[in-house]
Amino acid sequence: MGKLKYLIRRIAGMNYRQFFQKIDEVHEKSGKCKLFIFLDMVWCGLVYQAGYMDYALFEMYNLNRAQRKTIVTRGINNGFIKRFNDPKYMPEIEDKLKFAKNFSEFMHRDWLDMSTATREEFDEFVGKHPVFMSKPVDGMCGKGIEKINAEEYDGDLYEHLKNGHQVILEECVVQHRDLMALHPNSVNTCRVITFTQGSVTNVVAAYLRIGNGRYVDNFNNGGMVVPIEEDCGKIIYPALDKSHNLYDVHPLTGVAIKGFQVPLWDEVLDMVKKAGQVVPQVGIVGWDVCVTDNGPLLIEGNDFPGHDIYQLPPHRTNGIGVLPKFKRAMNL
Repeated sequence: MGKLKYLIRRIAGMNYRQFFQKIDEVHEKSGKCKLFIFLDMVWCGLVYQAGYMDYALFEMYNLNRAQRKTIVTRGINNGFIKRFNDPKYMPEIEDKLKFAKNFSEFMHRDWLDMSTATREEFDEFVGKHPVFMSKPVDGMCGKGIEKINAEEYDGDLYEHLKNGHQVILEECVVQHRDLMALHPNSVNTCRVITFTQGSVTNVVAAYLRIGNGRYVDNFNNGGMVVPIEEDCGKIIYPALDKSHNLYDVHPLTGVAIKGFQVPLWDEVLDMVKKAGQVVPQVGIVGWDVCVTDNGPLLIEGNDFPGHDIYQLPPHRTNGIGVLPKFKRAMNL
């Protein structure tokens, strides 16, 4: 019944123009009959809760039944969030100010709440950190985040920030020397997905986001992504960008991506497992982690982590997705 309800909701809210565009794209890429693709998309929506975007992104047209059953589709991911993340507690993760207060022991950097900061407090913060990050408290997907150099700002910066949307200011972080060598223009962060049930927090999946010329590492803004082996922190696949280019070696620095060892990985695992116990009512969290020379720190948490980036086709051995990992952690 749950699958049928999901399919009905998806059909009701579907962008049919985009739906048929995806059929055309899959046809061009695979050579398969458009009628077959249409019927197969509908079948995958009903059986695997995969929308047409999932169908194309995960190349489900190339997967057999056993392989398809291992993919965490949008519908399955939504079901997990609904089941394991209590909406009453999700603001404790979503709201950046609440997050800073709840997870202060893992942030390892100065921060300032501009909604209550006096000019003296602001001047003290800027005196220590003339270059800092400004983030909207309720922003998502990196929207509204600015890197500000107070010495270059023309005007009353305190009033500008005070009168804008509620923001939190944060000290800039400096990544580990190995990650700096990989790509120095951006902070290359790890996204680590944990599942918490009671007093136990397990790491389910992880991936590394790497910049490629820009100051951000985001996959949707020119960066690249590659899974991290959860048990050891090693990378065994080439990185992928949104244009479907694969990189064994970073094109700008020449540092090997395939075979790269994320530094201090045991400390990363220890930190996110402890963080998972702070608000255990939010069972599934995607932690954005920066590894520094002094150890890992939390950038932020995501109570609705995406389902797509860590199981892209080039990063799946024998077409197998991450659903078995989730089920093992959840005892399903």
